[in-house]
Amino acid sequence: MIKLGIAGACGRMGRRIFELAQQDKDFDITLALEKKGTPLIGKDLGRIKVSSSPDGLFLTDVLIDFTLPEAAEEHLDYVAKYRKALVLGTTGLTDAQLKKVEEVSGVVPVVFSPNMSIGVNVLFLALPELARKLGPDYNIEIVEAHHKAKKDAPSGTAKKLIEVLANATGKEIPTHAIRLGDIVGDHTVIFCGNSERIEIKHQAHSRDLFAVGALKAAKWIFNKPAGLYSMQDVLK
Repeated sequence: MIKLGIAGACGRMGRRIFELAQQDKDFDITLALEKKGTPLIGKDLGRIKVSSSPDGLFLTDVLIDFTLPEAAEEHLDYVAKYRKALVLGTTGLTDAQLKKVEEVSGVVPVVFSPNMSIGVNVLFLALPELARKLGPDYNIEIVEAHHKAKKDAPSGTAKKLIEVLANATGKEIPTHAIRLGDIVGDHTVIFCGNSERIEIKHQAHSRDLFAVGALKAAKWIFNKPAGLYSMQDVLK
């Protein structure tokens, strides 16, 4: 059984990861981590109490982190200190924070992905081939939409789409970000030639697809050697 820690356990993503992990016989949740000052600190969440102390990581095997960049940066220090595996889904990291992820992956195993959904990660693999087949006469743009509370724009997923498509085509990929209502996450890649248009769209209907992917990654990374891994590695 994998001893699981969840950072941001009382947030929208963390709570759903917690609920799904509770139903999975492969996990024993040993840490529900939240930032200091959160009203739920010390309250019961399932069979454990919500904690603000990352030192609780010594009780875990794997930490799943969908928090904010500043919190994720702090958690990187603690997973390195206690030699614990990390599944990191936090987006909006600075260049310095991304470098820190690489440094910590030299000490512990880290699965880092801007999007944990299986469908999106299949798109990361398929879209470059489509772009190459269509050739230079097709222009490409990305439109992404998320809920109004999302802080980073473009999204981490859109940035990864830009990266894989730019690498395949050598082109700059214009991207448009929309922040409205309670949209979980929509990403549309548009290929347009002179007489036709192809649109590839991924829509997240609920946060469950990210939670399921994160838990799949947590199972995969358990007992893996130190290194920086992606969801492509998990899906192999």
